[in-house]
Amino acid sequence: MKYFIALRWRNKDKALELYDKLKQKAGKDNVYCCFDNKYSSHLVEQDPEETMKDFENIKDWRNDEFVKNIFKTDLDELKKTDAVILLLPAGRSAHMEIGIAYGLGKKCILVGKTEETESLYLIFDEFYDTIDDFINSL
Repeated sequence: MKYFIALRWRNKDKALELYDKLKQKAGKDNVYCCFDNKYSSHLVEQDPEETMKDFENIKDWRNDEFVKNIFKTDLDELKKTDAVILLLPAGRSAHMEIGIAYGLGKKCILVGKTEETESLYLIFDEFYDTIDDFINSL
């Protein structure tokens, strides 16, 4: 099975934990997340808060080649996967990615505790409170 991890860049440490553990369990060629995107992978070593501030301040983002390349690469990879994991806490983009996955008929997996009722989270096929719970289920 090929996995796509939808995540919040500001949640980088937990995302890297999931990413590394899943690659060990499923094989590195069977896991994709934005850390693999050749257009943004160099940002992994930077402070996530500073990185996001810079990204969010791109003035003409609709016409920015950097933003367009990230979008295209991530969306292409999402289409190739069997399952999409939403790692909480997650931002708007990650929630959009899981919605796309659901619309494409992909298996949807939620990793992280939900703090409140979210009716649309019923799109998920599987729920795990922790990364280790998910990894141990494989």
